[in-house]
Amino acid sequence: MTGMTRRLLGLVLGATIASGLAAAAEPKTHVSHAIAMHGEPKYGPGFTHFDYADPKAPRGGEIRLNAIGTFDTFNPFVLRGVAAAGISGLFETLTTGSQDEAFSRYGLLAESMEWPDDRSWITFTLRREARWHDVKPVTPEDVIFSLEILKTKGRPLYRGYYANVDRAEKVGERGVKFHFSGGENRELPLIIGELPILPKHYWEGRDFERATLDPPIGSGPYRVKSFEAGRTITFERVKDYWGAKLPVNVGSDNFDLMRYDYYRDGTVALEAFKSGEYDFRAENAAKDWATGYDSPALRHGLYKMEEIRHEIPTGLQGFAYNIRRPLFTDRRVRAALAFAFNFEWSNKNLFYGQYTQTRSYFSNSELASRGLPSPAELKILEPFRGKIPDEVFTKEYLPPKGDAEGNIRDELRQAFELLRQAGWAVKGGQLINDKSGQPFEFEILLNSPAFERIALPFVANLERLGIKARVRTVDAAQYQARVDDFDFDMTVEVFGQSLSPGNEQRDFCGSAAAQTKGSRNTIGIADPVVDALVDLVIAATDRDDLIARTRALDRVLLWGHYVIPNWHSRSFRVAYWDKLGKPSTTPKYGFCLQCWWVDPAKNAELEAKKAKR
Repeated sequence: MTGMTRRLLGLVLGATIASGLAAAAEPKTHVSHAIAMHGEPKYGPGFTHFDYADPKAPRGGEIRLNAIGTFDTFNPFVLRGVAAAGISGLFETLTTGSQDEAFSRYGLLAESMEWPDDRSWITFTLRREARWHDVKPVTPEDVIFSLEILKTKGRPLYRGYYANVDRAEKVGERGVKFHFSGGENRELPLIIGELPILPKHYWEGRDFERATLDPPIGSGPYRVKSFEAGRTITFERVKDYWGAKLPVNVGSDNFDLMRYDYYRDGTVALEAFKSGEYDFRAENAAKDWATGYDSPALRHGLYKMEEIRHEIPTGLQGFAYNIRRPLFTDRRVRAALAFAFNFEWSNKNLFYGQYTQTRSYFSNSELASRGLPSPAELKILEPFRGKIPDEVFTKEYLPPKGDAEGNIRDELRQAFELLRQAGWAVKGGQLINDKSGQPFEFEILLNSPAFERIALPFVANLERLGIKARVRTVDAAQYQARVDDFDFDMTVEVFGQSLSPGNEQRDFCGSAAAQTKGSRNTIGIADPVVDALVDLVIAATDRDDLIARTRALDRVLLWGHYVIPNWHSRSFRVAYWDKLGKPSTTPKYGFCLQCWWVDPAKNAELEAKKAKR
């Protein structure tokens, strides 16, 4: 073999070996119609419709719905203004979820998606037929524009939610590739699929951050037909909607018209429902459900009341502290005030025994912490020992229950002891700080008079501790502005959760969100341990891992005493006039109102009954 031959052979072998190593290093990719957070999607590539949607559902008619307060904008993506009810339905996303799975996403604007094993990027291929309401095609440029405008000018939620989306680039004619940064984050390919896609040609040249009542262009099944600012808005189904025959849409979007009428408060809205002013109502108030619906129309069968069981994580509702306030920086103080909320009395006297006391940020799900930490949870929590409350390791979190007859002397005694340890004492009937001489006074901010009957007994119990609490109820716009600015002492907050928590937790309790006005971290939690636990939740590689990490986060948040937990229900309480039909199958994680319809025979019978009254 000559020297030249050996050199050529060496080059060939070297190139072959290098090529083999590169191929081995290249991660395996997946191309599919859907992606699941863990495991495989329930519905395969040949599915025709979701199990809870009826492909034979009739189309037509009008459904009338209600909203409370007012609206002054059609832009739901920015802080300025109060967005109109239902307006988000004009805008579609790259993918859509099903309501009978923990977390899977199916192609909507995107016909397919490709991603590697490590999920460090994902490419969506847009459907060729996808169209805006002005018939222009949905393009990769629209997708890239949407990411950039929402991260730079949208609500703080988007900046946190998509913080690790490094960049997006056009690939080929209809592809968009998203690159991710910040380490392992298996959820990102799914949540980038939830990105609302906006028409670049419509928004360019407009001030995206201002409130506007110019009807926007979307790509969804409905568009704005008419409205009266602050009073009513009607959406009409787009008759040539491009996506009507997609499997994810078959059996849904059956109403020709959807109308929202606004009412001053819930009491007025309930009376309007009983009078037939609108057709469907989801009831949140236990007292109204127990006593408020009786009427001649109900007794004559003109409308129905139904409880629909579900398996949705109910999250946590509670009296939330603003711990940016010096009054609430001490964990012992926050724990003490919880003893003044008498759940048992409220459940018996106000809620007719309909509720379960909440004891987790992830209640009504397998994600909720319970008992003492499991070995898997201890492995997660142990590195933080000394930086988190000792109770996390030694006690099960149980909020004070109170007493159904109102006798909470033992609870108040425990509260007094905690307050004493924190440097407070009663002087002249008022709780006073030993060092500053400051009296213990604060305001509870509400946005609905309906909650006053819950807050006022709490205030009365606080008074027994020498604490002066004031209840202030403001309108929806003022309430939203004050909460967005963190301008409150205490309010009632709802931390909604999913079956697959992840990046949204940064907005709920992350340190960066604590200082970002308009974020969901209304409490002001800024704890490096919580940040680290949220990162672990986001990086969970399988379902068991996710459960253990979420329970660990739950324990640390609960023992932080950031919220006085309230209650939750495990059923949807819905009332509807008997012109509506619905599928025989109800999804586990919703009731899919968009899958309902106006039944022509029922509607005719209802109108006949009403005419005879």
